[in-house]
Amino acid sequence: MTAMSRLESVFCRSVPWSAFARRVVLPWAVQGSSVTGDVLELGAGSGAMSERILEGGAGVRLTAIDIDPSMVDRIEDALAPYGASAVAGVGDATRLPFRDGSFDVVVSWLMLHHTIDWETAITEAARVLRPGGRLVGYDLVDTRTARLIHRLDGSEHRLFSPSALESALESAFGAATVVPAIRGLVCRFSATARGSVRNGSA
Repeated sequence: MTAMSRLESVFCRSVPWSAFARRVVLPWAVQGSSVTGDVLELGAGSGAMSERILEGGAGVRLTAIDIDPSMVDRIEDALAPYGASAVAGVGDATRLPFRDGSFDVVVSWLMLHHTIDWETAITEAARVLRPGGRLVGYDLVDTRTARLIHRLDGSEHRLFSPSALESALESAFGAATVVPAIRGLVCRFSATARGSVRNGSA
């Protein structure tokens, strides 16, 4: 899992993006799914989506991770008002430091394509979910526009097609939904964990 470019980091910290993410992007991305219980956010960036999840209802216990320590500092500041309901830390989506079956929901907002080995990140998300738990998110997909954006900002990335993402989700979860949107520039996705929980280590 790689850190965002400086340009992306500045954008994610901006007030307009935070407001748009909280009011528009999150409701669109979750597709009516309930984001409650023990929630893990992968690559939480500025914490804007984390805040919206916590504002959305009682009973949410949020863990937000990011590979970039400077972003984790920003997340911690954003989540401070929520006290024990929210924690943030440095973490790699391909090597999650959590036991099997630790979470009810895992969310991923526009970060999988920055995880070079994103198939492993999906497998890790399935591992830390309880049976019946859900992975929900959205991401850029492999288009000429996305390739140009990342060529200009210089960030490490590995874009994927909706079909490749669906195949990886089905391999880890058994069934998945991938829905292209915004003229194919992005896609929403969701999958439900299956099977029994294995004993894992922290």
